[in-house]
Amino acid sequence: MFEDRTDAGEQLAERVRDEGITADIVLAIPRGGLPIGRPVADALQAPLDVVVAKKLGAPQNPELAIGAVGADGSVWLNDALIQRIGVDDVYVERERERKAEQAIVKATQYRGNGPIPNIDGKRVVVVDDGVATGATTIACLRQVRNAGADYVVLAVPVGSPRSIERLYDDADDVMCLETPPHFSAVGQFYRVFEQVPDEVAQTYLRAE
Repeated sequence: MFEDRTDAGEQLAERVRDEGITADIVLAIPRGGLPIGRPVADALQAPLDVVVAKKLGAPQNPELAIGAVGADGSVWLNDALIQRIGVDDVYVERERERKAEQAIVKATQYRGNGPIPNIDGKRVVVVDDGVATGATTIACLRQVRNAGADYVVLAVPVGSPRSIERLYDDADDVMCLETPPHFSAVGQFYRVFEQVPDEVAQTYLRAE
């Protein structure tokens, strides 16, 4: 049980430092990943930026993730679920384009006038506050890989054992402090797990 995201970030930073991980840049998945990313970036003495993806919701049930798409169009689809609930290709493509645009807007909102970081050939650590289905995480990891990153580490405080195992397909290494067998949601492992407003999340990018 973590007290809050700051506590989780500090514990993750300590583990990253103890494991001897190095990084050219840390990329946090907004919004909840930014309070985690700040102490990790500080521990690695690396700059902090964002990598953004949006969940693709099912027809009539937008909370049910049938996949996710990154700001660069990188996509992960849950093909088994799409087939099981009968989602057609036209819907998937329309949703992919719409959510990719939203991801671009969100990334621009966070960076302001700042440039997109060049991660070609770089060692990148991607952080979030936890992994449930892993949909947006996979889309973010693929986005980082497609941008030319040489080595990609995913670091999170907590995650579903099944989802964490699957993420090894898209990351060179995965560091997860806790993989509880009875996992239902990321928030159940935090005493305080409030939504992080955009304006608050952005302050972590400006911190030194």
